[in-house]
This record gives sequence, structure tokens and C-alpha cells, in this order.
Amino acid sequence: MTKEVFVPKLGQTMEEATLVRWLVANGAPVDEGQGILEVETDKAIFTIEANTRGHLHIGPYKPGDVVPVLTVVATIGKPDEQFSAKPATEGADLTREAKTAKDETAPRTQTSLSETVERAGKIVASPRACKLAEAKGVDLAQVKSTGYGGVRVAERDVLAYLGQLPKATPVAQKIAAEADIDLRAVVGTGVGGTITKEDVERTVAGRRPPSVDRGRGIEPSSVVPPLSEILERAPLRGVRAIIADRMATSVHTTARVTLFMEADATELVNMRERLKAHVEKEWGFAPGYNDLLAKIVASGLRQFPYMNARLTGLTDSGQSAAIERLAHINLGMAVDTERGLLVPVIHDADQKSLRQFGQEFRELVERVHNGKLLPDDLTGGTFTITNLGMYDVLAFTPVINLPEAGILGVGCITPQPVVREGQVVVRQMLVLSLVFDHRLVDGTPAARFMQYIKDLIEEPYLWLAVQPL
Repeated sequence: MTKEVFVPKLGQTMEEATLVRWLVANGAPVDEGQGILEVETDKAIFTIEANTRGHLHIGPYKPGDVVPVLTVVATIGKPDEQFSAKPATEGADLTREAKTAKDETAPRTQTSLSETVERAGKIVASPRACKLAEAKGVDLAQVKSTGYGGVRVAERDVLAYLGQLPKATPVAQKIAAEADIDLRAVVGTGVGGTITKEDVERTVAGRRPPSVDRGRGIEPSSVVPPLSEILERAPLRGVRAIIADRMATSVHTTARVTLFMEADATELVNMRERLKAHVEKEWGFAPGYNDLLAKIVASGLRQFPYMNARLTGLTDSGQSAAIERLAHINLGMAVDTERGLLVPVIHDADQKSLRQFGQEFRELVERVHNGKLLPDDLTGGTFTITNLGMYDVLAFTPVINLPEAGILGVGCITPQPVVREGQVVVRQMLVLSLVFDHRLVDGTPAARFMQYIKDLIEEPYLWLAVQPL
């Protein structure tokens, strides 16, 4: 009996996957449980195994193709059979009016492939893409599609389209949408060429704009270099596309504020050296600054629970319906890989000893670099830490990992001359940058959270006194 091989849903938020490579040739015999295909999601690279014994018949899919979850990509049967499964989009004829916001929040099932796509006229788009386009007043006919073989508009395509639009104030965007005005046809006279309300009203009235510095209104994206100037052109897909989507969504939807604070990390450096000398042999690793800072941050999140929060129940207008303070402290630790930035999560970080945290963190990093992460390894984070200190970066402004309330950027520790009790001395100084969403947290409470972290960095033995190793 012929059996279908489909792309499984490996996470609650997974909508599509990129085919990496076939591990077995078309028509070759396979055994049940044998790896036959590698696929890449926003989490990692996973191997799909044969679900029966027989001969593999590969569908019209090649490495690099992006397909929705539950797409049948091959069949396993007799040697003389051929692939005959229907495409995931066949028979799907859902109108935008027939879909509601309920589709975005209801639990997803694996009963219907047509539920992963939506038709708007002759345009096939995912439900998330349609919802975002409607909220932003985007005509899907103007959006270049990259999903499902290049025929389905994905959410990332709408975000990419929005990113290409010239800068405009929210009021200007609203007026332009109501008047059906293409912002690309409007000359911006605001700071840096930003389109203002007056610019749109002037365009609606058919009046010429005042004399402006035309150079300010030229967006870098509108200047296309000659082909001979392009060294390499790589498609935006896989993890890189996921990062682009999420970072653009974060920038466009959050009210970001950044606080910088300098901490004297001299005692933290001394404590790490002493711990390294006493526990490295027993533990099998030396505690690093990431371990120590993560435990300090976890303590701060328990002390100030409003930072361990998220937005939930967003309405169609983009306004928050509720702010949830979370019971568990799950720290996301940003890790750089050849595939892009991944953020494995240490669950219940505040409940783990320094040794337990360090062991789990190192195991996760190893799985990250080996492409062996499990779906749960990258989900459930409530706050993120990202450290660029090893690259001599003093300070930076990271992007919030939605739907979290904030992210902490850690710079390098450097010896600096400072004044202590009227004397100039050399101390090990560290710059922290806390980026938080002002929709959830105000500046003063965020500053108190950051001050707490600074105090424990400067006097880490106070924290260590109540934290088991």
C-alpha cells in the first residue's frame, strides 16, 4: 500500500519549511525509520524518516523549495509506481471574507492542507499575510511572493514590501491609505526625507511641494547598483528569512526604549577567576560571564516580575488586549551560528544552580552548532540576553525578541580609569543596554530593574550568598 510522506508540523508557530536535501535517490528502496529528507525550519534542521518500507517516489520538489507544513513531498510504494499526491493548494478556494481573526489564534490541526493558504481573488496568501496586509492597507497584488514555490504571499513578503516603502509618519500613512495614495509617489519634506501629513495632503490636492533637498528623500533601497557591482546574490530564505521577518515585525510594532548603564565589574571578574580555579576540574567547565550574568538577570526578573511579561490578545488595530506577567523565568541566550542567530531557551533559569545552568547552556550551544536542536529548545522564552563583548563591542541596541518585554545587551569588560573616593584607579567596566517595550513597561520601573542588575554585578558575593552553586 502506498504511503504519503509529508512535512510534519514541528512547532505551534511553524507554517512552512525549506527543503534542504534528499538523502535517498528517487526510486531507491528505503526501510521504515530511515532518514530520507532534511528540512529547515526557524528552529533547526530536522530529518524526515520513512514511514514504511518500499521504494521512494519524490514529488516535484527540489532543495531550496519552501513548502507549507503537511505538504506531501513524496510517496513510498512499489518500484513501478510514481508520485501522484495532490499539491497542498489544490482545491483551496477560501476568500478573505471567509477568514477571520479566529484563524490566527485557534489551535491549528493537521486535518486540512487548504487551511494553510488563502485566496484573495487570484492571489494566494497565508492567513497571517492577509491579516497584516489588511491592517497596513497593503494591496497584495503589489507584493512579490516567495512562499510555496513563489506563488503564495507569506507574511515575510508583506513585511519586506513595507520595509521598501519610504519613511512616513503614522498619520501620513493613514491619510495615504484612505486616499489610495502610493507613498512612493510622495516627496517627503520631513527630517531625513520622512513623509509628513502635509506632504500627503499636498499630493492629494495636486500641489507641488516646496523646494527641498532631494538628496534627503532618496532611500538607499531605491538606488540599484549595476549588476557588475554585485559580488554575490543569495535568496532570503530559511533561518535568514525568519530573522528578517521577526526583526522587522519587532521594529514596526514595539515602542522601543533603550537604557544604557555602566557597571563596575571588577568584583565579578575576580569572583569568576576564583570560581574557575576551584570548580573547573569538578564541573568539567569553567563558569563564564554568560552564566553569571544570566543568573543575576534571572534573579532580577524574579524581583521585578513586570519585566518578565508579554503582550497577548492583540486586536486588529494592533492595540494590546492584555499584559501577562509570567510565572516561569525562561531565559533566551542568543547564539551566533553559520545559519544565523538562534536563541536557545533555559527554562526556569532562576530555579537552577550555577552549575546546572552552565551545563544546560553548554549542551544547548552544542546542539545549536550541530543542528540537533529540538523544537522546545527554542520556544517559551520570557526574556533574552545577547552578549557581543567577545567581539570588543562596548554597547549596542539589540532588537526585542517578541512577544517578550525586553532584551539585555552585554558589551565587553574593559579596564578604565575611574574616580573612587577621590582617587583615580583602574577598574573593570561593563556597559549594559536594556531595550524594553514602552507599551508594557515605563522608563522608571525599567531603570530600577537595570539598577538591581548593576548592583549585583558590582557586589556579586551578595547574590552568591543566596544562590547555590
